[in-house]
Amino acid sequence: MILRNWVREHPDFPQPGILFRCMMPLLRDPQAWQEVVRQLGQVCGRLQPDLIVGIESRGFIVGTSLATALSLPFAPVRKPGKLPGQVHGIDYSLEYGTDRLEIHRDGFENSPRVLIVDDLLATGGTAAATAELVTLAGGQPCGFAFVIELADLNGRSKLPAGVPVESLIVYQ
Repeated sequence: MILRNWVREHPDFPQPGILFRCMMPLLRDPQAWQEVVRQLGQVCGRLQPDLIVGIESRGFIVGTSLATALSLPFAPVRKPGKLPGQVHGIDYSLEYGTDRLEIHRDGFENSPRVLIVDDLLATGGTAAATAELVTLAGGQPCGFAFVIELADLNGRSKLPAGVPVESLIVYQ
């Protein structure tokens, strides 16, 4: 099954000059989505995570699907003020400004191996900040997994050296 066939391209979205690649058709087709989860499950087989972390918001869809299929725990990384209880937070730089992410302080006892998942790897800033948060919470990033990667934006270069990065669909 060629997963790329289920990715829709939207020119000039959200602004002129941007080609937005949308994974929603993958979600609408049960067999295609099962294939995404199967392939990500193979990544997990190689990396052996104890916990899946998903980045807001489409990373929640990818991460919970994968965690459920593999009977692994799931933890969300969210924008500020969205998680109740005690959290760790980190500010990080974007192309035009800064943002903040947060993660619960609990759930990372015994230094679990953590696979960080999201729908898309673009410039890498959000995924890199998530890896810092996981470490701050007590986890050990064992890998990154993405459905789509925009390789020409060189997001991999911002991710921690030595931590594997897997993408199911790569656009050059």
